[in-house]
Amino acid sequence: MDLMYSSTRNADLKVTASQAVLKGLADDGGLFVPEHIPALDVSLKELSGMTYQETAYEVMKLFLTDYTQQELKECIRAAYDSKFDTEEIVPVVSVDGAYYLELFHGATIAFKDMALSILPHLMTTAARKNNVTNEIVILTATSGDTGKAALAGFADVKGTKIIVFYPKGGVSPIQEKQMVTQAGANTHVVGIHGNFDQAQTGVKQMFADKAFERELKEHGFQFSSANSINIGRLVPQIVYYVYAYARLLAKGEIKEGECINAAVPTGNFGNILAAYYAKKMGLPIAKLICASNENKVLYDFFQTGTYDKNREFVLTTSPSMDILISSNLERLIYRIAGNDAAKNAQLMKQLAEGGVYQITEDMRRELSDFYGNYVDEQECAQVIRSLYEKTGYVLDTHTAVAAGVYQKYQSDTGDQTKTVIASTASPFKFTRSVMKAAAPDFGEKNDFELADELSRIAHVKVPRAVEEIRTAKVLHNTVCEVSQMPETVKKFLKI
Repeated sequence: MDLMYSSTRNADLKVTASQAVLKGLADDGGLFVPEHIPALDVSLKELSGMTYQETAYEVMKLFLTDYTQQELKECIRAAYDSKFDTEEIVPVVSVDGAYYLELFHGATIAFKDMALSILPHLMTTAARKNNVTNEIVILTATSGDTGKAALAGFADVKGTKIIVFYPKGGVSPIQEKQMVTQAGANTHVVGIHGNFDQAQTGVKQMFADKAFERELKEHGFQFSSANSINIGRLVPQIVYYVYAYARLLAKGEIKEGECINAAVPTGNFGNILAAYYAKKMGLPIAKLICASNENKVLYDFFQTGTYDKNREFVLTTSPSMDILISSNLERLIYRIAGNDAAKNAQLMKQLAEGGVYQITEDMRRELSDFYGNYVDEQECAQVIRSLYEKTGYVLDTHTAVAAGVYQKYQSDTGDQTKTVIASTASPFKFTRSVMKAAAPDFGEKNDFELADELSRIAHVKVPRAVEEIRTAKVLHNTVCEVSQMPETVKKFLKI
């Protein structure tokens, strides 16, 4: 029987997996969640002998039940191929007492590639399955990485257009260059005068605008999302935690059934939520270590049970985590509220109206799987420097946040459980910040010259994704105010 999905704000609203992938966001503003978390139906020992693609099928078939075996395998085959610079897809590297899950070997050198390589295939398959004739307009806000990965995934995909909004001045120079040089007749990139939360809120408001929806329909369009609010983003992210465990088992680093911890740099909460879902599927994960930068809204939430976005927004050297509204946390809130959509809807209403909500003591008890902490800018740089000096291994600024929080977790608890740290981006994506931390005496150099310097000190080849944009022509130069986002969309669609 098919696993159905319901909205976190209305349990009566039920859709299939393919319908949830197509819609992205529920009509009531809620996120789609599976009615239950399915259990892994192959043993950990069997998984330890599988390729990444085979593991992906074993996990995703349990969630995307209305896709046929052939459809799902074809989506996986098309996604995880030579776009990745290693056959393993995600290597697990042992460095200084922790295991780094390198999620940055895809086309845009960040973890978003893991899901955004497959989402276009899941979406176009879903459109065929559901007899959709409208052109699908992917509307996405990015804090840096989702934008390029989504643009690369959807570029020139038939039957789709993609519009990405990013905070002008709020992403790294290389992240921006990756986006504004993206080719593809169906791609559009817009810098907004505002931060990521404002971009994300603007996108959500367009999704919720019924008059806008009707206007789009009249012109043969419908919205969908490539953000992590789309269940088609979340399900592929579960795979790499299962694969990481299986690789450690295959290498003899752990015994079958032995628990591991997962430390995840966290902004929008999707990546750590995927680890939580993997745990609920039966993967032996003990602690979920939620790592924040100075925008520590999640740390404060885990400490106090109060989510409060009313605070100063800090621009840090880990910009993909510069977020005060962690959208995917809603999926966890729904679950710890006992799958009570009405209770969740009430809390989200409080967040929308006052920027704050408080969970009950019973709900707080359900968060015992999580440990939250944060590192400041100085600590982040120190982690990069000390690990490089000790081992020669270079972390990006986001992974360094997770490594720093993992050190604090060990110090606080004394827990020696083997730990996988989600390494979410290549250091080449944040060359200036990384070099300033690891080898600060580099003089006057631009970001591409710094990439060459980083390659030299880390003994790692400059990734193809960086080489490609060195001399690439800027193709997108639209900038707008937050209030102009709907009009900008209409202009692109010629409405």
